[in-house]
Amino acid sequence: MRKFCLALPGTTETVQWGNDLVFKVGGKMYAVVALEPSAHWMSFKCGADTFAELIERQGIVPAPYLAKAQWVALESNRILPAAELKELVRTAYDIIVAKLPKKTQQALGTPASAS
Repeated sequence: MRKFCLALPGTTETVQWGNDLVFKVGGKMYAVVALEPSAHWMSFKCGADTFAELIERQGIVPAPYLAKAQWVALESNRILPAAELKELVRTAYDIIVAKLPKKTQQALGTPASAS
């Protein structure tokens, strides 16, 4: 997952809260991976509809502290197939990029949102 996230344009990583690897774009988080065993392996941002669908699945819960912002947490790395997980993380990245200022989006080489 680390390799996948770092391949997305403008992604940076930092260790926060002691043992969490946080992936950001434009200084904004889009995914978090636990570096040590914990109740949640990974968390990421999603849209409202996807959030509602995902939390219905076993092993996926609203992310602690971030559920109001539509983040989900996976209890293990075996909850979702790799392809689906990559698609969801890419969507999380895209959601955050779309909220960045147009100049930042252009600097990242991503298209500015139409809004």
